[in-house]
Amino acid sequence: MTDVLYRWPDAARFGRSIPKTKFYERGVVTPAVRARFVAEVEGITWAYKLAESTINLPPSAEVPEIQVLVVRAKQADVDDSVLATIDKAIKQPVIFEVVSTQGTRMTATLKAGTPGGRYYSTEWSQGDRRRPMPPSITLPNLYAALLDPLLPTPIRPGEQVADMASRLATIARLERDISALTRKLRAEPQLNRRVELRRALKTEQARLQDLTNTTTAPTTTKTN
Repeated sequence: MTDVLYRWPDAARFGRSIPKTKFYERGVVTPAVRARFVAEVEGITWAYKLAESTINLPPSAEVPEIQVLVVRAKQADVDDSVLATIDKAIKQPVIFEVVSTQGTRMTATLKAGTPGGRYYSTEWSQGDRRRPMPPSITLPNLYAALLDPLLPTPIRPGEQVADMASRLATIARLERDISALTRKLRAEPQLNRRVELRRALKTEQARLQDLTNTTTAPTTTKTN
């Protein structure tokens, strides 16, 4: 992870405060998540709208716009369940900036045509050092470039966000399987069974290496 923050374009500035109650007074929100909103969130600002009308980049059906929301935490951080509740209320992809006593971090889930899952985050940044947005020719291309510093594995050239989400999920599953096989191998006393486990472990490790190879072309390519 890095501590990167972007210098959002003035043309995309929106700057509208959103009452946090809007996100937990409607819809199905558990008492635990409601309590987190009350305890953890100081305020929410819809800070920027990255759209064709504001930054002149063509959209796609999956990425019609990109919203940038600033969530101000009352203390050290905001739980991912709070961010997920906000995300569910907004159809377009969202980039969050969480501002707390630790600094500012950028975080997002991969949300493009499919529901988001795990949240990926930069490190906490102290001060307000920001870099220009990455050069892009379309909104989907921009969205992928904005997500790239957050992710544990870089997006491959030409890879769509939905494909990247699927690849990350497979990587996480393989890492769990490899850990489980490693534990079984260490504990297995029978030689023939150890040979089978070692063979299975090498197969899964090879699959993981292939999936984390950033130069491999994506399996599915879509045209935006």
